[in-house]
Amino acid sequence: MTREEKLAAFDPNGIGAAQAQIFGLPFNYPESRVVLLPVPWDATASYRPGSANGPEAIRQASPQLDLFDPDYPLSWQEGFFMLQVSGEWAQRNRKTRPLVAEYIRMLENGAPEDPALLKRVNDETEALRKWVFERTAETLHEGKIPGVIGGDHSTPLGAMQAVLARHPQMSILQVDAHADLRVAYEGFQHSHASIMYNALQAGVTGLVQVGLRDVCLAEKELINQDARVRAFFQHELDARRFAGGTWADCCRDAVAALSQEVWISFDIDGLDPSLCPNTGTPVPGGLSFAEASFLLGEVVRSGRRIVGFDLNEVAPAPNGEDEWDANVGARMLYRLCSLACLSQRS
Repeated sequence: MTREEKLAAFDPNGIGAAQAQIFGLPFNYPESRVVLLPVPWDATASYRPGSANGPEAIRQASPQLDLFDPDYPLSWQEGFFMLQVSGEWAQRNRKTRPLVAEYIRMLENGAPEDPALLKRVNDETEALRKWVFERTAETLHEGKIPGVIGGDHSTPLGAMQAVLARHPQMSILQVDAHADLRVAYEGFQHSHASIMYNALQAGVTGLVQVGLRDVCLAEKELINQDARVRAFFQHELDARRFAGGTWADCCRDAVAALSQEVWISFDIDGLDPSLCPNTGTPVPGGLSFAEASFLLGEVVRSGRRIVGFDLNEVAPAPNGEDEWDANVGARMLYRLCSLACLSQRS
């Protein structure tokens, strides 16, 4: 069937086919505007693993959501396509994760560092970064909007770098409970807790962080010293609203600090943990789904262009019976896909 025939035959009000593409859509890679790269990797998780299973859990949950987006009702017609989860990287994650766990136990027990073990982990994370970079570069070459589905928050660095090569004025909007500005956290060059430090080292022009509520002193010092970083801490946002301010004003201030071209990096733990109870490092407080959705919409309403995005740290329940995390993740992913397309229509 041609794309036009698929559009005519597809019923957006019907039941999503479980074995269809992401969100139950009928489009293949060439027919899609957004291409999603799943990265089954949580090797550097420092507290609780599980996000490596996030991409597949989101895919399985996605067909049951409805396809109406309030800002772009027909966004599904743009075409959203999720690449196959890499069996190779899933296997490499399973081999690397025990090494990380062993190394963390050594650090916690005061044992001396093991340079050989650390090198093995860092070599694997560097290989993953290159793989994500290359896959994203291919997506960009074919005129698609790239999206990364993690995995832990280390996964999108290669994608950010690939987009930055094409859009050197790109800034990042980060929704997160954590600043992720640690330098090689626990010795891991590409730690989930170092993603934004690494993005700054790669040369992004600005970093706007919203929802921070679990930050170390060194990260706060970097925020104070680097003029590219603008942090909106959760306690400050709450205090502003408790005093009579509006969420809309908070969002406009955050968006105003972004450049014209924006990468959105959405760590699910930026939300209230009731919406992501199985994420790796849950923190009390956080944004509601509606608040986060409004913030993302404000990026588009401001006239800025979303050049790529990632959604990470979604982890299904260990018992495999509770789909809540994946349910929420699928809806946030759909919102990101829709808004990215809408931002590039003008």
